[in-house]
Amino acid sequence: MKHAQALAARFREVILDGTWIANTNFRDQLTGMDWETAARSVAHLNSIAVLAQHIHYYIAGINTVFAGGKLEISDKFSFDFAPVTSQQQWETFLEKFWEDAHTFAFHVEQMSEVQLDAAFADIKYGTFFRNIEGMIEHSYYHLGQVVLLKKMLA
Repeated sequence: MKHAQALAARFREVILDGTWIANTNFRDQLTGMDWETAARSVAHLNSIAVLAQHIHYYIAGINTVFAGGKLEISDKFSFDFAPVTSQQQWETFLEKFWEDAHTFAFHVEQMSEVQLDAAFADIKYGTFFRNIEGMIEHSYYHLGQVVLLKKMLA
């Protein structure tokens, strides 16, 4: 399997449909969750909704780069979201999250080895490969938080 296809498969596993590493994924954890649970905070921790929006923020920002645009996302804004206040708003967000995750994986699996080794947006950010791997690892990190928060809220 080419590196690009393997990366796309790993990304799909953590966001959309896998169980190999964590025995779950974002879609499995968030589908069927009501907005009030998703938006509820435990102590000083981020809510499940904020963590999901945080991961989506990076997916959408990287998708822009994949499509030839500029890197316009910034860590300092990666947790700044309006609160989720309705089931419709939550479900609309989830639909966009899954759609953008599919787009991300599609872009990744189309990449050549040369593209994977190319500079991502700017050489200071490393290669496309490094950023895709980072997105996967970052997603697993926050997936673990979502799982724990979900248990705490049950």
